[in-house]
Amino acid sequence: MVLYIIGLGLYDEKDVTVRGLELIKSSDKIFLEAYTSVLSVGKERLEAFYGRDDIVVADRDFVECHAEDIYAPAKEGNVAFLVVGDPVCATTHSDIMLRAREEGVKVEVVHNASAMGAVGCCGLQLYNFGQTVSIPYFDENWRPKSFYPKIKYNREGGMHTLCLLDIKVKEPDFEAMKRGKIVYLPPRFMSVNEASDQLIESEEELKKGAYHPDKTLCVGLARLGQVDQCIIAGTLEELKEADFGAPLHCLIICGEVHDLELESLRPFLVPDSAFQIDLEGSLFQREDTAVANDDTEE
Repeated sequence: MVLYIIGLGLYDEKDVTVRGLELIKSSDKIFLEAYTSVLSVGKERLEAFYGRDDIVVADRDFVECHAEDIYAPAKEGNVAFLVVGDPVCATTHSDIMLRAREEGVKVEVVHNASAMGAVGCCGLQLYNFGQTVSIPYFDENWRPKSFYPKIKYNREGGMHTLCLLDIKVKEPDFEAMKRGKIVYLPPRFMSVNEASDQLIESEEELKKGAYHPDKTLCVGLARLGQVDQCIIAGTLEELKEADFGAPLHCLIICGEVHDLELESLRPFLVPDSAFQIDLEGSLFQREDTAVANDDTEE
């Protein structure tokens, strides 16, 4: 009798590990978390691949308000709780693990690929990253900027910052609720373009130099781990105009960029990007003179 929290990876139904698949097939109950992230395929594709027809989708309300319905059945049988990416990358899943163990439920985690590791595909070294931040959607009444000091802290230490971008799935329409109707808004997935705009606004308002919208090198990534993943590097001003295509997106604000990292990033740079590189806390212009010298020697 175990609660198995199983990572599904980043792409489709075939990203599950062999161990994860075996546990899914043998579990008595299966829940699919559809709150913190989403796969590129729906529940039906997963059920067809797993040979099951009884997956229960756990949306935000289910996970936050009825979590006991997920782990309590593991007192009498095996339960598979399916999570996009890796199970230990979201506090939501850590909370469920803690609550389950407090109730005497045995918990086992089956790991998988997540965005927090896959971002290394752009060439930036994972050991040069600092705190990860979340960028929430701004609205008329709520424009939080708690991510800003963390980005500043990272960059002062020469570290890159991974920005995870907001998703809104099955969000209630509060105007409809005032009229006594339960209506959900269409899903929204924050793009690199939207995140860039909000980051630019935050720097313009706070003016503490955490980053420079027209100078700091950043990397936008879309559909990590999928066959059509997209990587574009440039300044925030440049990335807000780039076409990244369909979700999911994430964004990296670079700190100190080493030579090897820069060479790895060059294929992804916006043409004629105006970026500048941070080195030991100072800024210097791209080495256009060095390029000119190379051309002269030829």
